[in-house]
Parts: sequence; structure tokens; C-alpha cells
Amino acid sequence: MEITTEKESNYDNLEKMSVKEILENINNEDKTVPNAVEKALPQIEKLALVAAEKMKAGGRLFYIGAGTSGRLGVLDASECPPTFGVPFDWVVGLIAGGDGAIRKAVEFAEDDTEQAWKDLQEYGINEGDIVVGLAASGTTPYVIGGLKKANENGVATGCIVCNSGSPVAAVAQYPVEVVVGPEFLSGSTRMKSGTAQKLVLNMLSTTVMIQLGRVKGNKMVDMQLSNHKLYNRGVRMIISETGIDEATAAALLEKHGSVRKAIDSVLISS
Repeated sequence: MEITTEKESNYDNLEKMSVKEILENINNEDKTVPNAVEKALPQIEKLALVAAEKMKAGGRLFYIGAGTSGRLGVLDASECPPTFGVPFDWVVGLIAGGDGAIRKAVEFAEDDTEQAWKDLQEYGINEGDIVVGLAASGTTPYVIGGLKKANENGVATGCIVCNSGSPVAAVAQYPVEVVVGPEFLSGSTRMKSGTAQKLVLNMLSTTVMIQLGRVKGNKMVDMQLSNHKLYNRGVRMIISETGIDEATAAALLEKHGSVRKAIDSVLISS
């Protein structure tokens, strides 16, 4: 296979560029990412549909990855509970090398083909769940091994990769291939590839949560009220949905502890 993420950059002598030139050239490369994602929309749709189906039936969504890809999976998973009010174990991000690898790289952790399945087994992975492998290169052994074992055990599998025809995509039942081409800094897949994976993860988890009924209109009505900013946002949501005054909205939010429940209490009484 041709690994475009490892190809030479379209730019050279980066150290001779001015700061303005560096920024403009990175920005020009970044502009190409949404177009690459758009081409993969049919694949993303298939993955989102099966993920929503699994979760509606009580299954969970697992992300497995290494390095930047793994960190992005952990990030997306960790943001689902505060954004959508779901239990912390509905969407789970696993990174090669364990949680310590989120902050500090663990040497050769991604080369272990057995570890991902061991990590998944700690969560009681089963046929009701879905596992999505994240690997910019599409060649990460940790991800390949995890997806293979998931397939063997009747677990649905998907992936998000940034090369076409990769080993990871060949193993995944629902592959998403977002081909972004060479990086501005040759091989630095934390750049365009990471951006592409973040965009797809945003799309996947948000779509699934909407399908699960975790959004009302365009509002995060099940979000956790974990700080003043979110509390004030919740009050504004209630006002927007019901037309009641701010003091009443705040009182209802205090009483129910949930934007959804506060809104429902108004709508039911009216």
C-alpha cells in the first residue's frame, strides 16, 4: 500500500521560512482536510448507523488507538458524559500503553498485537458493543490485533484511518478512510491526519448521541452542570425553549438539576 501520511511534505526548507510563511502554508494544508472528510461521508454514515443501532440496544462504543490517534479517542470519549449526560462507560477510549500514555509516550506499546484485546476484556467487551480502531497510518499493530480479535468474537468493528487500502481498514467491518495526503511537516500525523480524525470523531459521537435522543432541538439538554458557565447556559436553554423569565428558569434548574427535566416540567404544566 502507498502510505501517503509518510510521504515527503510538499514544502521544503521549512527552517528558512518566515513565521508568516510557515503559518500560511500550514493553514493552506489544513484547508484541504474538510474536503477529504466530505469524500468519506458515505463511509462515516455506515459507521454512525451501526454505532447508533448498537448503542440503542444497550451496547457501548469503544475507541482503540495509539499515540495521537489514541489520545483523540480518549478525548472524544471523555467529553461525552459532560456534553450529553451519559454514563462514563457508554463511550470508552483506550490508548496503547494505558492512561499514562495520554501524557507521555510509551515506547513500543503500539507494536503489541495482543494488548488491545486484553484492554477491551477488562470492560467485559461483548457482541452488543462496537469497537472503532483509530490509526492515521492504518498500520498500527495494537489496533489491527484488537479489531481482529473483536471480529473473531462477534463484535462489530470500524476504523478511522488516513491512508487508503490499509491493513486496519481491511480488518474493520465499517472502515472510514480520510486521505489527507502528505503532512506539512513530513510524517507528523498529529497535524492534518489528527485534524481529520478529530472531525470524524466529532461527527460520529454527536450523530450517535442525537440518535439516542440526547439532544432536543439543537440544545445539549442532558449536559452536566459542572461549572457556572454551563449552569448559565442551562438557564438560557430553558428560557429559549419555554419563554419563562430568568428567575423562574434558574429556580427550576436548581430544583430539577437537569435542563431537560426543567423544560419538561414547564411543558407538562402548560
